[in-house]
Parts: sequence; C-alpha cells; structure tokens
Amino acid sequence: MNTNYQESTITCPHCQASELLATHTGLTHHFFRCSSCSAILKPKSGDCCILCSFGTQDCNSPEQNLAA
Repeated sequence: MNTNYQESTITCPHCQASELLATHTGLTHHFFRCSSCSAILKPKSGDCCILCSFGTQDCNSPEQNLAA
C-alpha cells in the first residue's frame, strides 16, 4: 500500500455489513452509503468523520483533535 493511503474497514451499524475503504491519509469522510442496505452513515457525536465512528482505523486528521 502507498504510504499516502490508509485502509479502514467500515461496518454498517444497521445491517452489520463491512466494506474496505481506501482513502488518502488524513482525509475525512462525512458521509458514507452502505453498499448492502443503502443507509447513509454520518459521524457519531464527537467524531470528526465516519472512519472514526465506524472504521477499524481513525482518520488521523487534525480535525479529529478539534472534535474531541
């Protein structure tokens, strides 16, 4: 994997389906559509993005520190 990218497995809280998401390191994702049930995932209160709320790895973004 390129060092500019990170991978995180997103797990839908509605249907429990998991999907691998590869993204640029430090990028935040504010919305994600589950490919299984089509639910739109939004960050939980206090989290900066869906990676921090539903992913196996946090986004490591500077925004993450501001949301805490």
